Amino acid sequence: MASELEIRTCTADDWPGFIETLVSAFGSPVTDEGHAQWEPLIDHARMLVATDQQAGRETVVGTGGWVPFDMTVPGGEIPVAAVTMVTVRPTHRRRGILRSLMTRQLHDLHAQGVGVAVLWASESVIYQRFGYGIATFRSRIKIDRGHGAFLGGPAPVGSTRLVDRSEALTLFPDVYERARRLIPGSFKRSPVWWNQRAQPEHMLGPWSGGVFFRMVLEIDGQPEGYAFYWTQPGWDRGLPNGSLDVLEAIGTSPIATREVWRYLLDVDLMARVETHRLCKDHPLFLMLEDPRQLRTLVNDATWIRLVEVQAALAARRYATEGAIAFELLDPLCPWNAGAWTLEAGPDGAQVRRATASPDLRLSVAELGAMYLGTVPCSHLLGAGRLDELNPGAARRADLLFHADAPPWCLDDF
Repeated sequence: MASELEIRTCTADDWPGFIETLVSAFGSPVTDEGHAQWEPLIDHARMLVATDQQAGRETVVGTGGWVPFDMTVPGGEIPVAAVTMVTVRPTHRRRGILRSLMTRQLHDLHAQGVGVAVLWASESVIYQRFGYGIATFRSRIKIDRGHGAFLGGPAPVGSTRLVDRSEALTLFPDVYERARRLIPGSFKRSPVWWNQRAQPEHMLGPWSGGVFFRMVLEIDGQPEGYAFYWTQPGWDRGLPNGSLDVLEAIGTSPIATREVWRYLLDVDLMARVETHRLCKDHPLFLMLEDPRQLRTLVNDATWIRLVEVQAALAARRYATEGAIAFELLDPLCPWNAGAWTLEAGPDGAQVRRATASPDLRLSVAELGAMYLGTVPCSHLLGAGRLDELNPGAARRADLLFHADAPPWCLDDF
């Protein structure tokens, strides 16, 4: 039977079908707690649906949306669209619905002046074809308790204590804000977002039956670090065999970071400590006496899409002064395509259409991977992902786009 597909803005009436499509695509239910978590953040005007009109009945068969955030970039921050809830029903795969949704979303963001989009990918194969490049990497770590000694045996600094949700909401946001201003790829959190972050008991999942804790580190009487974590008790032949899973551990300085992890690595009755959301170059790797004990798996984390190349490049600061000209390929966002010149100076960057011959030829996905300092241009060149038209241009781009801190995103969306 013939059907007609349409991409349009979601309405309140579409929301039940929107949720049904999410469930059918991800294969897991949306609980009442999960719905309550997202409801304060959702604006239907930022949500898209793909509908199938068949025999007089309209069915939601695809979804996509975004939530506004401010994201740290080297030397500043920029408003971004945190893209989320992108799905297609299994009954409607391979019909171009995802491409239509992503293209419509990019054009909507362009019309609204949003320069950058960011997302978590359920599968890493999906989004590069829509111009997304790797924005951050994440490390999953596991370490057995007893192997967390620090190199040089530094004496403990400060004091730690457990706090309730109310005190966490009072103390933690300032600590996070001071830290995240130096971490490219991290988001500024609203009070609504903090309210969810401080009570993630509904996110227990595999930790069902565990206990959720909030810990603050104070140095000279001031909060300088904190951690959210779960513990799962366990015993093996009379010996403690519990696990501690870290949701978030933040310090405002190297010492504070060390002391937060000192606490986490030495909680009694825990046989191991794990986390799935450490940045790839986290200083913990260099702090430990025996870093091989920190068993590590590195994966892609967030992905970034430059919607407005000129605005995005001008919004960040660069590690050196200099200029680079490049030819950009971007078939989905033709307003980005063509030749550009980036000139970085002490007072910021100028980005304009190029008149000189380009030094590099690359797609918007490669430029996105370079944007936060995540992937050096020379590495992309070595992987055959771009063309160096003038010798040494990739190395010059490496110096320009370098970021002092490794990009890192702690938020799920």
